[in-house]
Amino acid sequence: MPPTCSVFIATSLDGFIARPDGAIDWLERLNATVPAGEDCGYARFMESVDALVMGRASVDKVLGFPARPCGDQPVDGLSGSMPQLPPGTPPTVTLLKGASAAPAEVLRTAAAAGHRRLYIDGGRTIQSFLAAGLIAELTATTVPVLLGAGIRLFGALHADVPLGRLSSQA
Repeated sequence: MPPTCSVFIATSLDGFIARPDGAIDWLERLNATVPAGEDCGYARFMESVDALVMGRASVDKVLGFPARPCGDQPVDGLSGSMPQLPPGTPPTVTLLKGASAAPAEVLRTAAAAGHRRLYIDGGRTIQSFLAAGLIAELTATTVPVLLGAGIRLFGALHADVPLGRLSSQA
């Protein structure tokens, strides 16, 4: 049975997950205002996933953080252009490129590793899994800021993607 694919992400009110250069300073400013001990459900979500799947830009961003938000969980980094992972990359990060980075193949690899629930992250990666009909659950936090430009959470689709609301909170 293939793993379930889930998304947990924040977006600006105008639908961007990052600035055009990939910066998430607007999200970091918001995180600084969240009360101590409140993580908006992130820890509970991370406990529910076996592995992370993210695009190259997201891998680069996470590797640049002072502390890894994904802990010691396995990470599959997808890239069409990165020949190898940079030196010093934690051993929990694997590079999948070319055909092995296609959503269906990523699921086969994850299933073979025994993973049951994947955290899908990164704009293009989320978009490719959505287009393939593989996202089962999407948690999107809408941040009250307008960026005006940047990397969109949702891109062009070949068909409508019907969604149902499980819950919402302010």
